[in-house]
Amino acid sequence: MKNILILGANSAMARALARQAASPNTQLVLAGRHVKEMEKTAADLGVRSNGPKPGVLAFDAQAMETHEKFWQQVLAKFQVIDEVYVFFGQMHPQVESQRDFRLAEEMLVTNYVGAVSILEKIAATMEARKAGLIVGVSSVAGDRGRRSNYLYGSSKAGLNSFLSGLRNRLVPAGVHVMTVKPGFVDTPMTADLKKGILYAKPEAVARGILKAAARRKDEVYLPFFWRWIMLIIIHIPEGVFKKLKL
Repeated sequence: MKNILILGANSAMARALARQAASPNTQLVLAGRHVKEMEKTAADLGVRSNGPKPGVLAFDAQAMETHEKFWQQVLAKFQVIDEVYVFFGQMHPQVESQRDFRLAEEMLVTNYVGAVSILEKIAATMEARKAGLIVGVSSVAGDRGRRSNYLYGSSKAGLNSFLSGLRNRLVPAGVHVMTVKPGFVDTPMTADLKKGILYAKPEAVARGILKAAARRKDEVYLPFFWRWIMLIIIHIPEGVFKKLKL
């Protein structure tokens, strides 16, 4: 039996991944702020997969003082967690976040500080056990700061750097860390944005995550073409980049 913890389990991508990962040989653990919604998801997954009903636990990325108790609760109930997928995140409009620091702070704390807090605790347990997989869902927005979303992007850039260092640290212990960089995904987080041909469905991104995780990839862009888009954006000379409205 493989035990999988999904943090931020109410997100569209997380629910899609849970549906695809559910099986008779998998014990899912759903964690997030909206417990009633997760309980509905858990009941549905238990029927669909003919497997064990997913566990449901309350988790708030912003409440760092509760993270140690949460992780000990997970271990007490499920003993071992083999894989952890981190989906929680916040994205507020750039202009509104510039004017109201509370919005910027929420993104920075949720997307970066909260992730560091809980993942350091998880990493220590996996390092001692010498086994495990950690998958952090970041964003292509973290590859280069752009005027349209640099506050959100900076939180993801911090997460990218953290996951890279954590990956390097945990290699000797046999624990793998993978960074996922989705492009535009059609989710409630992007509900107010105009959709175009570059938008992917949560189900497609979830399939890509599971496939890359099985192959123990270090970093993956989803859909794949974002690797080439971001490669171009990263290498635009700064003098030219400053004049672009990206």
